[in-house]
Amino acid sequence: MKLPVPLWRALEVRRRETGQTANQIVVAALADFLQVDHATLFQVSSSTALVEGIYEGATTVASLREHGDFGLGTFDALDGEMVVLDGRVYQCRADGSVQEVDGATRTPFAVVTRFAAERSRVLAEVADIAALERALDELRRSDNIFYAIRVDGLFRRVHTRAMARTREGVPLVEAAAHQPEFELRDVRGTLVGFFSPPYAASVSVPGYHLHFLTEDRRAGGHVLDCAGSDLNVEIQHEADVRLALPESSAFLDADLTRDPTADLAKAEK
Repeated sequence: MKLPVPLWRALEVRRRETGQTANQIVVAALADFLQVDHATLFQVSSSTALVEGIYEGATTVASLREHGDFGLGTFDALDGEMVVLDGRVYQCRADGSVQEVDGATRTPFAVVTRFAAERSRVLAEVADIAALERALDELRRSDNIFYAIRVDGLFRRVHTRAMARTREGVPLVEAAAHQPEFELRDVRGTLVGFFSPPYAASVSVPGYHLHFLTEDRRAGGHVLDCAGSDLNVEIQHEADVRLALPESSAFLDADLTRDPTADLAKAEK
């Protein structure tokens, strides 16, 4: 199909502004037009690519925000943990600082959705991350679809980490071995995350993947453990999943056939 000149020009402008390929823009536009009423989980790149050290930014934060107002990920060169909350994108860095990023900032891996809670529960007591995951298991109806998860409240303790800037090609397990960790005490904030089915391990992080941001937006990171009381838990099922793959030479030429499950488990914990 040949595009009219005005559409082609508009497509070129959008490509330069967002960093997306023309194919990604057209596919996203068609999907939004044809499925406007569907909740959609949108993911950039794959967990396997991240495990193998492909950290070059594949798209911009501006483009990411077009697909969701809630989510997580990382940044170009694995420079910190991403938290997308209420439409704003924050970078939790290895020095413990947090900053809101602009639209030009790039990401090699991210997952976002438009969050609208379908089920909720107040948890009177959460002793640790295992207790939280058991409570989330009770709210989920299936192990075979994706879920978005939001938890708000006062946390007695949140144990987090933040990846440090890493050169391209360094395996994720090696990069994670040097990650700074932080212990936050008596803080109000929000857990942002997803549950991904075990069968999707080559694409997404299987099981629960949670990031944290304090209410004052001054601390956060990838969640290793947590505890709190009277926590408000909300979930939304995600049966419509869209994947935008990088078209960089590093991604196209990489060997992504290895099972990433064991490396993901080490890096996540």
